[in-house]
Parts: sequence; C-alpha cells; structure tokens
Amino acid sequence: MKTLSKNFTFIDLFAGIGGFHYAMKRYSKKSKCVFASEINKNAIKLYKLNHGLDSNYDIKEIKGKDIPKFDVICAGFPCQSFSKAGKQQGFNDERGILFNEIERIIKEKIELNEKPKILVLENVKNLISHDKSKTWKTIKEKIQMLGYNIIDKPLIFSPSDFNVPQLRDRAIILAVDNDIYSGKLDFEKEIPTKTLKKSIYDILERDLPENEEKKYKLTRDELKILDAWDDFIKSLKVQKIGFPIWSDYFYDESDISSYPTWKQDFIKKNKEFYGKNKDIIDEWYTRNKIKEFIPTHRKFEWQAGEDIKSVYEGLIQFRPSGIRVKRPTTSPTLVAMKHVPIIGKYKRYLTPRESARLQSLPESFEFDNVGDDIYRLLGNAVNVEVIYQVFKTFVNYIDRVKGEKIL
Repeated sequence: MKTLSKNFTFIDLFAGIGGFHYAMKRYSKKSKCVFASEINKNAIKLYKLNHGLDSNYDIKEIKGKDIPKFDVICAGFPCQSFSKAGKQQGFNDERGILFNEIERIIKEKIELNEKPKILVLENVKNLISHDKSKTWKTIKEKIQMLGYNIIDKPLIFSPSDFNVPQLRDRAIILAVDNDIYSGKLDFEKEIPTKTLKKSIYDILERDLPENEEKKYKLTRDELKILDAWDDFIKSLKVQKIGFPIWSDYFYDESDISSYPTWKQDFIKKNKEFYGKNKDIIDEWYTRNKIKEFIPTHRKFEWQAGEDIKSVYEGLIQFRPSGIRVKRPTTSPTLVAMKHVPIIGKYKRYLTPRESARLQSLPESFEFDNVGDDIYRLLGNAVNVEVIYQVFKTFVNYIDRVKGEKIL
C-alpha cells in the first residue's frame, strides 16, 4: 500500500495565502484540503478567493475533534521568534509557542485514532541554530514522542536551488508515522535541485500598461536619493568597498568607545575612507545636499562588486540599514516588511505579479483586492516550488524503500 493515495487529505495551519495548498495540489490534483487556519484578515480573504476555502479559524481555539480526518499536516508556523531579523526569543515568544498548537492537534488526532501520516513544517534557517540548537532539539524530541520518524536535521533550501531567482534559505522539517516507515531517512541528495539559470529579468512583466507601470515607478524624491548615490559610485569608483557607507560619520567626531566593536570597526573604516577621499566626498556631499536626507538614506551598501558600474544597473532596496544595491541576478528574500526590490534598469518596484512569481505561485493567483498589503503577505508565504520538490522526493523515497510503486 502506498504511503499516500492520490486523493489524500491535508490541513494547512498558519495558512497565509496558501503556498502549502498549491504545493499539495501540484503533487496530486485529487488531494483535498479539509481544514485551513489563519488569523490575518487579508490572508483569509486571499485564501478564500484562490482556494475556495474559509481559513478564518484561530488554531488556539480549534480542537482536534473539530477537524476532519487528514493524512498530511502542513504548517509554516510563525518564524519571527526564531529569525535573526527579530529578537530571537523562540519559545519565550508567544509566536514561538504556537508550535505547541501543532503538537496539540496531532495528540488529539492520535487520541481519536486518526494519526496523521506525514508532517511538513517550514521555518527560517535560523531555527536550526537558535538558542544553541536547543530549539531544534526540543521540536525534534516532541515530534519523536508523538511516534514519528523525523529527519535528523531540517533541510535548507532556497528557491534559487530550483531555478527560481530568489535567495531565500528556509528550514524544512519532514516526518512520517513510525508505523509507516521507521528506517533511515536519507533522501536529501535525491531532491532535484537545478543550477540557477534564470535572472530577475526572466520573471518581469512585459509591456505593462502605462497606467499600471506608473503605479510602481520611483518618486521624484526616491530618484533624487538614488541619483546622489549613483553620483557617489561614479565619483569615487568604490565598487570594491567591503563595508557599509555611513556618511554621517564622515564628519562626526564624537566618542564611539561605548559602541559595540563591530560598529566601531565600521565607523573607523568610514573615517579612513573619508580621509583618503576628502575633497571628492566634500564636493559630492554638498552637491547632492546629503545633509537634507533622512538618516536611513544617508547610509549605503554596495553588494554588487565590480559586476555593474551604476546604481541603476542593479537591484535596489530602501532598507532601515540604508540603500542597498545588489547584482541584478537573484532577488533578495521577499520579507514581511515593505522592502520591495527595485529594478534599477526600469526605475520601478517589482509588481505584485512579479513578486508572486518569485514565490512560485501560479499565474492564476489573484491578489488585487488587498492592495499593497500583498507584498507583506507574499513575504510571509512559503515558496511553492521548494515545498513541492522536497515533499515529492520525501514521499517517493518512503515508497521506494518500502518497495512500493511511486505516485
């Protein structure tokens, strides 16, 4: 008997806009989502629009007996408590303990003699090392105590591993009921990764209507800021620079001894750089009225090496840490904050459709009814291609080592 029939059932916890849902349906069109849980209003709206299923359920209020029997549990449980971008409080954060709700649902289904067959969980890469790896050890032990054969450590994959031009490392956790298969889980090398051949330009919308393109164009003020830093790059030829430019410290003589060592190091490098290029920098600073910029716009990170010669040849982001410019190959990670990448060549932001393509969502995906919040929702989503390829390989591996026919 195969691990999963073609009409297997699954649930989608912390469902967001349904990345897991698309991955499961891609594995088998006959599969069925019997329950989805989400609390964000716009995500709920999009889930209903695209999947025809109401996900308006708070997982903390749902009992296992209220969920129809299912084969696979999918969950991209909240990652902020483990992410390097957050406070990394893990299980001390209310969002971190939401993993316990996954554990509770499984326990309750086991008590009902409805034990799920497979678990597919997704989180940030930092989950593995968080709290000196104690967090991962806790999760692993909890899943094992429920009677599951779990992989030794999370798999780390990015969309760029599957020819999708986005750098987005994520940790994927897979487990199978011990009664189905309790042997060694050694399948990572079988996952069909591909050499990245696509660039960001391959996912761009072609021939955008003028009224649509205008919505995503840079403003006059944004262009003024980028013009200034383009002038900086061309005037100083600093493509090899290996530290962030903090222009405030070109002229700041205050004591920095109380700052962390890493910050002191960056400041010293900025001062040394200014000392070697004082005349050119002074002219640039005055010419572009840098002092009038807000603090974050007075900072600059060049991460494109010598591959490009202008800010407008790269991928740009306005970030709290400053203006960042990267090579126009892969998109930086889409995040749940509005740091939408800018296509320098076209002086515009990525459109929602282009961002959806970076998350491997189908062209049929609809999102127009939530406005700009779509960027945050996409930043929170799991990548469909990554989940599909890993899940497919995992199930096929179990079938093969058990001597079963592959779906």
